[in-house]
Amino acid sequence: MNTALPPVAPEVLAEAVEQLTARLRKKLDAATAACADSAVPEADGSVGLRFGEDALVTLRPGPDGTVTRPEQATCTCLLAPRCLHRAAALGAAPLADAPPAAPELAEPDGDVGRAGPAAVAVPADAPGATSPTGPTPATGPTGPTGPTGLSLPAPPVGPPVPALSAAQLTAAAALWRAAAEALAAGVTAGGAVVQAELLRAAHTARLAALPRAEAAALRVVRGLRAARERRSGQRLGDLTAAFLDLLTTAARLASGSADPALAGAARRAYAPGGSLQVYGLCREPVLSATGYGGVVTHLLAPDGTPYSVSDVRPGGLARARGAGTASVALGGGALDHAGLARGGLRIVGATVSPDGRLGAGRGVKATPLRGTPWTDGPAAALFARPAAEAVAESLATPDGSEPALLGCDVAVVAAAGDHLLVREVRPDAPLLRLRAAHPHPELAHTANLRRLAGYPGLLVRVVGRPDLDRAATLRPLAVGPVPGAPYTLRLPEEWLGRADLGYDRLQGVHFPPGTAEPVAQPVAAPGPDPLADSPLWRVRRLLETGVAGGRRALAESARGDADPAGRRMLCRAGFTAAADRAGALAAEADRRPRDVFGRLTDPSAEPYAWAWLAAATHLAAAEHLLVAASWGPGAAA
Repeated sequence: MNTALPPVAPEVLAEAVEQLTARLRKKLDAATAACADSAVPEADGSVGLRFGEDALVTLRPGPDGTVTRPEQATCTCLLAPRCLHRAAALGAAPLADAPPAAPELAEPDGDVGRAGPAAVAVPADAPGATSPTGPTPATGPTGPTGPTGLSLPAPPVGPPVPALSAAQLTAAAALWRAAAEALAAGVTAGGAVVQAELLRAAHTARLAALPRAEAAALRVVRGLRAARERRSGQRLGDLTAAFLDLLTTAARLASGSADPALAGAARRAYAPGGSLQVYGLCREPVLSATGYGGVVTHLLAPDGTPYSVSDVRPGGLARARGAGTASVALGGGALDHAGLARGGLRIVGATVSPDGRLGAGRGVKATPLRGTPWTDGPAAALFARPAAEAVAESLATPDGSEPALLGCDVAVVAAAGDHLLVREVRPDAPLLRLRAAHPHPELAHTANLRRLAGYPGLLVRVVGRPDLDRAATLRPLAVGPVPGAPYTLRLPEEWLGRADLGYDRLQGVHFPPGTAEPVAQPVAAPGPDPLADSPLWRVRRLLETGVAGGRRALAESARGDADPAGRRMLCRAGFTAAADRAGALAAEADRRPRDVFGRLTDPSAEPYAWAWLAAATHLAAAEHLLVAASWGPGAAA
């Protein structure tokens, strides 16, 4: 990807690749790589890419800096616009974020709660009434199941919901087929042609008002590009998770039994919230891989209901750092985000999204309130229950939703690698790992954790978000002193008993002098990690092998190993179902029946995608159970 090139709308690239002949498609990846660094910006804002002496591709972005129409990409060769040069130039450019498909769902007068270019609704399972038009799963006692026995959650009993339209079912089925083909190809064979098929299906999903599915497809395409270009920030685990999200979303939508809310919304829908009174809890920097940056200030109502005010826009790290003290554009309230995190607002005519984001409409009026410390008011309830209960509640929420913030009092133990070991101040509490919520060195998270590590025995009150992909791991957002503890933080009075780890920097004056008194609870070295030390890593390695090398690589690795997924070890550890899923995946990857002439009799990649999805879904569920157990009484971190 050449960052000097203007972003290109996904449908423009997909159309350019679709117009190529089969012979030219075979040359597309090489042509794209060859022109990646040949862009020449022009004075009029266009960008030129030369292919030899006779072909010059010119990209002319619109006023928003994006190529959104086919006529904005031209070539001087005789085959244009159905030429290799034009498709290669478009393929070398970064993908543009999709425009909103349903702007009428957004608040007309503003959107303080917008978290990015495509904020979507949280999915939930519910009954449907329309038969599928794509992957046709059989019906089992617990819900729709695929050919390999993948069981999707049974829809809850309740009032009927509007069914998805025929166009939505057709688009979801097309996206499922494209995702299955991309999974079977993997990173190795997932070049421009495979990516274009996914982009075409994603564009169809957007036209059918399925923005969540479209966003999942774009994440996969960006992940494939990053992996093929071997970018430094690319992680195979992230691409595997993106494939899981895409396949799950497409399968549920195409089955006809999903709640229409799974379709998502291009922007958050805001509803009247009446009069609200909210108090600040903490600030959290936002820094995305797509260049967005800003801040989210978390708030609580007197009854404990969480709300938030977001200010996220393009700008990256500089925007994330500066937004922490930017003014809050909410009803004319004379507060910045730093003041709101330690203050409060009385809001009249509030507008609220389903996930608690507060909107800034024309009729919203806000008056500043005096803040409350964590020891009083709604924040005190966060620390009233064990952290394990809050984690179990987060694991029970629908897929795709962000885990709720939790609070706990901990005693600092020691630093261990890139994280800080602490123990919750409760009987039989396990050791917890505190990891930086945002490890970027320009943000204060990592430096503050290092400061805390230098004071073993220090009692600290922490508000953070549990990391549901790691055992007993918390990503802290703010810290404060423990009430009544002699050896705890000593924060300035104007900080109101809290320090936002992403913005406030802890100094020596904020710590007590001397050393800690003897800690009543035993402080032991961390024991085995129930997640990392379980044999489930073999299943994850098998899944990631399929993502990296495609179906062929997974079949080859299984064919040369008598026990490719470590089934015997999994069975001995009690993971019999995981062993069965992994075995079925390896068998399906190697199942390529051919006729007497050597032709494939079943070229479809859908059975393989079902097998991969079954193994990945079971693995995610098993890992979540181990994560929940790691937070329990007496568990070893």
